[in-house]
Amino acid sequence: MKIYTKTGDSGSTGLVGGERISKTSPRISAIGEVDELNAALGVAISASSDPELLALGRSIQNRLFDLGSELATPDVERYGLPKISDDDVFELESSIDSQTASLPPLRQFILPGGTSTSAFLHLARCVCRRAERAVLTLNEEEPVRSEITRYLNRLSDWLFVAARTSNALSNVPDVAWMKKEQSQN
Repeated sequence: MKIYTKTGDSGSTGLVGGERISKTSPRISAIGEVDELNAALGVAISASSDPELLALGRSIQNRLFDLGSELATPDVERYGLPKISDDDVFELESSIDSQTASLPPLRQFILPGGTSTSAFLHLARCVCRRAERAVLTLNEEEPVRSEITRYLNRLSDWLFVAARTSNALSNVPDVAWMKKEQSQN
């Protein structure tokens, strides 16, 4: 099977069901941002040796694939594809609460950094926020289920907490933001 089809050479791409749309459409932009988020998360979890992060990270990657397929399918019900659910959002919230309980209180803004895994998780968080904005832009044109936007919003929170957890598990402090006046003293 060849990987290239040449069907997108004219600037259009196919959705599930066969409809073709412009590669510059808000729908394709949102799908691409979610795909990039999935790749960024893959980089982050591949840098970790923490089994919990690896397991939950892989689960999240699968949910992101579900989310992308939902965005690529105008009629999800017709094709019986999995959809992001309230349970998926709750799973992130439970993990956030569990991790936060074992972290020192956050008393200041922190910079991305510490361990390489933490830095990669912060980068994935930024990509997640961009994906969320792309989905919200799509939602202005075509309705997107609220579970999708809630999932992406919660995922960015999870990525932030997971970055802090990664540092804590390695006994590396979070990198504190130092205002210009503080860094010169």
